[in-house]
Amino acid sequence: MDYKYIEQLLERYWQGMTTLEEERILRAFFSQDDIPVSLLPYRSLFTYEQYDKTMNVLGDDFDEKILEMIDEKEPVKAKTIRLTNRLMPLFRAAAIVAIILTLGNAAQKAFDPKEPDATNLAGYQQVNEGPSVALGDTIKVDSLQKTGSPMVNTIIK
Repeated sequence: MDYKYIEQLLERYWQGMTTLEEERILRAFFSQDDIPVSLLPYRSLFTYEQYDKTMNVLGDDFDEKILEMIDEKEPVKAKTIRLTNRLMPLFRAAAIVAIILTLGNAAQKAFDPKEPDATNLAGYQQVNEGPSVALGDTIKVDSLQKTGSPMVNTIIK
């Protein structure tokens, strides 16, 4: 029997130029019992899918065996991380920057030569004694006459 067509399909298969239909033909050919000796080494390449489905199957107790091997009875649950926890490093960095800027600003004010000396502070320590703005602004309203008069005279004197 002439197997030229199968050999041509094998050559195209090695070059990666076969279609899905041609690969199905090769699988069907190599799955039959009567195969020439020259093509017998390629048989396992095309029939592994049929035998692999039944041979290499994990058992039902596979998960239990693996969990016993690693001594873990229940699976580890994922932790939920809230947004505040994710942004905590950013908050810390912002606080550090704020502290550094505050200290730098305070140091700059301490060494600023434009500030008045202790000898010139005498003018700043004086308290002006004069009429109180709050007292001069208060008005006593007579509800019968609807006129207002300042309460300055009645409160202090």
